[in-house]
Amino acid sequence: MTEIYLIRHTQTEGNRFRMFQGFWDGEVSRRGFCQIEALAQRFADIPVDAVYSSDLTRAMLTAEAAARRDRLPIRTERALRELNVGPWEQQFFGNVAHETPELTDRFMYDAENWFLDGAETFGQVRVRALRALEEIARENDGKTVAVVSHGVTIRCMLSGITGIPLTDVERLPIFRNTAVSRLIWDGERFLIDFLNDDSHVPDNLKSSWTVTSDLRDTLFRPEEDRAYYERCYADAWMFSHGDLRAFSAASYYTAACRHHRKTPGSVLRIWLCEEPVGLVDLDPVRESENNAGWISLLYLEPAFRGRGYGIQLLARAVDFYRRQGRTSLRLLVAESNRTAQAFYEREGFRQIGTQNAPAGKLQLLECPLRAVRHLD
Repeated sequence: MTEIYLIRHTQTEGNRFRMFQGFWDGEVSRRGFCQIEALAQRFADIPVDAVYSSDLTRAMLTAEAAARRDRLPIRTERALRELNVGPWEQQFFGNVAHETPELTDRFMYDAENWFLDGAETFGQVRVRALRALEEIARENDGKTVAVVSHGVTIRCMLSGITGIPLTDVERLPIFRNTAVSRLIWDGERFLIDFLNDDSHVPDNLKSSWTVTSDLRDTLFRPEEDRAYYERCYADAWMFSHGDLRAFSAASYYTAACRHHRKTPGSVLRIWLCEEPVGLVDLDPVRESENNAGWISLLYLEPAFRGRGYGIQLLARAVDFYRRQGRTSLRLLVAESNRTAQAFYEREGFRQIGTQNAPAGKLQLLECPLRAVRHLD
């Protein structure tokens, strides 16, 4: 008999940013590292003989929590990786859903019939992952093993074990970050003790990225979007400074056009379905000598503020500059704009300087960007 603790990886930036991950080897979020510590506390009282993990970083970092007590090596298994979603990897959910709505609906609600050129099927994942899990169980007869994998992959394995279709989310739930399931291998089959237990994670650390809807973006159209851009920038200025002194709509619009011409995709309009949500304006030249990516404007419409949507705008900046190999993000925030300061501080920005401006003192903020990989 083999006792297996099957664990989903911790929260990642991709989870928070609402991006497809698959084989994309994205970063663990700040909350995710805290979840790992909570998981380590749970396993401090659980003797484990071996620890296995997908070879993707988010899984290996999570596996360390189960390995820490007895200082065990982490054995990586490619077959435990997440579903490879091919051309959807590192794409925003909202963009994919808008561009291929029927295919996205099938992915969410009819997984067994989902097919995308260049991607795996759910059936292929079930076969390769379940085979790996059975091999781990046989190789560790009489032992207790921790196995760290991914949300879709775990559901595929358990669907194969139980016969429950993937469409039945009530009996086969979406597994939460660092959630633990306990299986028993009796030599011929797996028996399930419990599923999807994340009771070790304090409520303030539980993943909440499903609270908001998925936003999409479109490229800036200089002529058609001018009025919208100037209105948004004026509103952002007013919110930060209290009046429009020293504000020049034409100069900021001209700068946005320059950013767009330099690198298409640096200025984006953000939407929820067909409803305007805001703007992202990135200056790919400013601070490039420091290998930093400059954020000129992140703007949310008033109706969307305070609802958790800001992270999806910041995600566009992170994704844009990571693809360019930048090592940090920088921006200016009015010293009087406490709301923006609090948001950026939560996301890892720190003040590195101040600047005086006609509208008042500004804080120069910076956040490091870690490189990410896509594994073959």
